[in-house]
Amino acid sequence: MQNRDLPYDCPVDATLALIGGKYKALILWHLIDRTLRFGELRRLIPQATPKMLTQQLRELEQHRLIDRTVYPVVPPKVEYTLTEFGKSIRPILFVMYDWGADYIHQQGREVNCSMGNPHLEADAPCVGCHAGKAAAEKQA
Repeated sequence: MQNRDLPYDCPVDATLALIGGKYKALILWHLIDRTLRFGELRRLIPQATPKMLTQQLRELEQHRLIDRTVYPVVPPKVEYTLTEFGKSIRPILFVMYDWGADYIHQQGREVNCSMGNPHLEADAPCVGCHAGKAAAEKQA
């Protein structure tokens, strides 16, 4: 299925059709600034079974959000990276991270996950999210 073939007129429906799978947003998040192999994605998203991770990767590839590169070596080497179209989802992922960080903080908890915060450059606090605001306050 190609992006232009999606039967949606609603922008939210269209967005969810592309990134609304169980692990799609996590996969896209981990590919924001790097190329990863299947095994690396498995380690980063351990709750995803290999079958589910493969299914989600195939759907993201079908929607042209990621590229899958297969190298003709033994054992097989497959790498995943964001396409230019996939990179356009970055602002959405950042806002999702910030919203989730704020929600976690409102629950009296701290953000503690493998996702990291790609807003940050050289460990500078993210001013747009609650986790970043708390880090900035600690440094002040």
